[in-house]
Amino acid sequence: MAENNLYRKSLMLKASVLLLIALFSLPLMAQKRQFNLEQLIYGGTEFWNYQPDYLAAEFWGDCLVELEADAAVLTQDQKGEKRHQTLFSSEDIDRMGFGRALNLMTTTFPEATKPWALVRTSRGTILYDWENKAVLWKQERIQSDTQEFCYPSRSLAYVKDYNLFVRTADGRDLQVTQDGSRELLYGRSVHRDEFGITKGLFWSPRGTLLAFYRMDQSMVTDYPQVNINFAALDDENGSRIATHEPDKYPMAGETSHKVTVGIFNPQTGSTVYLQAGDPTDRYFTNIAWSPDEKTIYMIELPRSQDKAELVAYDAATGARTRVLYTETNPKYVHPEHPIQFLPWDNSKFIYWSERDGFNHLYLFDTEKGELRQLTKGNFVITEVLGFNSKDKSIIVASRENSPVRVNYYSVSIKNGARKMLDKGEGVHSGILSQNGLYIWDRWSSPSVTRRYDIVNVEKPELSRTVGDCADPWADFEVPEISGGSIKAADGTTDLYYRLIKPTHFDPTKKYPAVVYVYGGPHARNVDEARNWGARGWEIYMAQLGYVVFVLDNRGSSERGFEFESVTFRHLGDEEMRDQMQGVAFLKSLPYVDGERLGVHGWSFGGFMTTNLMLTYPDVFKVGVAGGPVIDWKYYEVMYGERYMDTPQENPEGYASTSLISKAGNLKGRLQIIIGYNDPTCVPQHSLAFLRACQNAGTQPDFFVYPDGGHNMSGHDYEHLHERITRYFEDYLK
Repeated sequence: MAENNLYRKSLMLKASVLLLIALFSLPLMAQKRQFNLEQLIYGGTEFWNYQPDYLAAEFWGDCLVELEADAAVLTQDQKGEKRHQTLFSSEDIDRMGFGRALNLMTTTFPEATKPWALVRTSRGTILYDWENKAVLWKQERIQSDTQEFCYPSRSLAYVKDYNLFVRTADGRDLQVTQDGSRELLYGRSVHRDEFGITKGLFWSPRGTLLAFYRMDQSMVTDYPQVNINFAALDDENGSRIATHEPDKYPMAGETSHKVTVGIFNPQTGSTVYLQAGDPTDRYFTNIAWSPDEKTIYMIELPRSQDKAELVAYDAATGARTRVLYTETNPKYVHPEHPIQFLPWDNSKFIYWSERDGFNHLYLFDTEKGELRQLTKGNFVITEVLGFNSKDKSIIVASRENSPVRVNYYSVSIKNGARKMLDKGEGVHSGILSQNGLYIWDRWSSPSVTRRYDIVNVEKPELSRTVGDCADPWADFEVPEISGGSIKAADGTTDLYYRLIKPTHFDPTKKYPAVVYVYGGPHARNVDEARNWGARGWEIYMAQLGYVVFVLDNRGSSERGFEFESVTFRHLGDEEMRDQMQGVAFLKSLPYVDGERLGVHGWSFGGFMTTNLMLTYPDVFKVGVAGGPVIDWKYYEVMYGERYMDTPQENPEGYASTSLISKAGNLKGRLQIIIGYNDPTCVPQHSLAFLRACQNAGTQPDFFVYPDGGHNMSGHDYEHLHERITRYFEDYLK
């Protein structure tokens, strides 16, 4: 009996010990990691380790090839059947003797029916035949920050020392221009990258002709930027004296540059210029070639930007042949897309227009003009992926299903009938196969970290998932992120927001809140993507105990013309009214401390941050404004005058939206951060505001990145967000 009692006591003791171990272990097992900025901020040393997996792929005709750093692997054949065949590896390229293979994830497949790949190597580019393991063509690398390659002719256009050159397939270098300089630029993007312009070189379809921009900016005032020359400071033989490196910067209402368009013929060595007339105060945009290379098309606007003309030119002579379409609007017309010809009909093309209030597609004939509107409704088309030649349709991305979603549709050329190609959730981005039969689709939603699908355009029900990425934040304490909508200040328009609650949220507590804002044209912050589009810094702030709120006000992008243009001639006014609706919503939440509200934004968001701090000084306690516009008359011509007209035409609007006159209103803590050499929102903005604050006796704080531009890069970007965070920690907590 005594032995049995002893045995039972021993078992009970062991059980108690095991229970205690289990109880103490539970918190350790359940405890998750905390983020740091190096993991959350682009430029951080650990950032890429905590992003969803990226699967690169390209279509070879209608076959899909997944691209790894060191291998190209066929994963689907042209019939849509699964495959797994390595086509070639980096070792195969290395053996070709033309340098070491660089990342094969940039490989392209220019011929739908031939086993050829364009591959970048340390020496240049090769056309590689993987079946015969042979190099069919090669071109040495050229050091140039502006270049455009044309596969059909194997020609490369490039800019060197301000002049334009063409390297032919056989390696000859043809000098196109002789007089290039800082004041006369060739082959560069013009009009300060407005109107959808991203480049200045445009090969014809077969590469027999090259169109290029020529920009004379000799008449444009220099903005006096300074190069501090940090490298020389570490060199005892180098000059310690900063140098003058001005930017050509046409401010609103000031003299702008003059652009012309040339056409170079590599076979004859001759150049003709389009006979567009006097380029003074005119914009030439959205250059496109006809399939037969005989005609070049351009959309032209006056400086007022209230009219757009689609104009055709004879590519051989440069003669202006006809105006195919004219669109006017008393506010502005904003073309951002060149025309796109139907692959099966060289006489018909697609034209983008907002004329009915939303960005839609129209079908045109080169001789008959406009035929019909192809898409219609209270939504915007965001992208044309390409065409399905088999069923004569356009494959588009649009926001038809929801203003916070981007989904794929096929659109019939015949009658405009639309068919959704995905499952109707999330935000999608992809590429289309050559014949338009498949989409390589990368997408996410609040419940999907990142997923890769092969979408069958003709039979969407046969689409399949090929990659479902694990959540790289699974081991971290991720705050609760939600999306929703409120009404705008007009009482009728829906505005969409993102709300992030503090980590370890306690509904009985009162938390400080930070509003992150942009609010201007061309951008939006809230989408039904992973984490509702939350930025890493927002996650970090939630971890530190802040509520973070982001609202897309009227004036932001992809909601239609009325939604965007309500701000016309008075940038900031309606945007702030909408943001204050968001503030009212925030204050209505029982866990938000309405006495501890902060605001932060960059560029237009810096303008909004400063404006909110000065216009509502009793609402916001702390603000951090990055690269802010302070007075729109200091901003550039193309963007500024589109939304504000010129200072001469709209003096009241410029005066009322200037923050200089409001400098005396500052009550809270405001930190302004800029790049010392910002070429977009030039330092004059912030310096003028600081002077106004000195005159008014108010006390903003100021921080400068000595060699920074409009946005910080590299590890400076992580440093920047540490700076922003500390400011809120010091003054808002």
